[in-house]
Amino acid sequence: MNNDFDRIARAIRYITTHRLDQPDLDAVAAHVGLSPYHFQRLFTRWAGVSPKRFLGFLTVQHARALLAQDASVLDTALDVGLSGPSRLHDLFVSFEAMTPGEAKNGGENLTIRYSVLDTPFGVAVAMNTPKGICGLEFIEPHEDPRARAQLRWPGAHLIKDCDPDLAKRLFAPTPQPPIPLHLKGTNFQIQVWQALMSIAPGHLTTYKRIAERVCSAKAARAVGGAVGANPVAILIPCHRVIKESGAVEGYRWGSERKRALITWESTHEDTHVHAQDHF
Repeated sequence: MNNDFDRIARAIRYITTHRLDQPDLDAVAAHVGLSPYHFQRLFTRWAGVSPKRFLGFLTVQHARALLAQDASVLDTALDVGLSGPSRLHDLFVSFEAMTPGEAKNGGENLTIRYSVLDTPFGVAVAMNTPKGICGLEFIEPHEDPRARAQLRWPGAHLIKDCDPDLAKRLFAPTPQPPIPLHLKGTNFQIQVWQALMSIAPGHLTTYKRIAERVCSAKAARAVGGAVGANPVAILIPCHRVIKESGAVEGYRWGSERKRALITWESTHEDTHVHAQDHF
């Protein structure tokens, strides 16, 4: 699976770099070292659309269209109250902030289990306290997952674990049972992360738009910092925040992966339960 994502990531990087030239199937297939026939099958199986249509999803115009869709989604979600979990959270994720005592000293007195996940977007390491996921990060295939967990939680007691079903649940239309999160962050960061979870799959927003709803449009830079500090990929969908220009850049786990996630959600949005379907 990871080799598939590596090829898709290389294809996305190539298409993005050469998008003004509108590269054809033969050119992209040759770049990733596959025959056009096999590349077409791999790409369509992975993305659910052909490479040609995928190219269309990567354009700035498409990103702007997704941004336009987001207004009603985010407004509706936040109308129910940013200070508490929305109905979308209840369906998908149960959310709890750590107490200062739990969060202090890098997780001292916390037992954290970590699992290596093989996802469609690369290898990830999930970190769990007894109350829920406290970290989910993409890592390089050669990277030591324990070292990544230790970097985030230097004071915790780490135990290697195995959760073979978690990767599937991350991308399921309705994870059952809901996936709990147990997060360390400032009050402001928690507010921003809650706002991110109100953005439905297949929709995008901007840093400024989130800032307007959390506090003030002038806080867009601070919102950017909170988005960048997100400790849980996928479930707190920081990949759905882009620049107002429509440029899909800036993701702690790589711009190619961000584009892949956005495009995958765009092409699979009919399989997801949208926020507005529940209000």
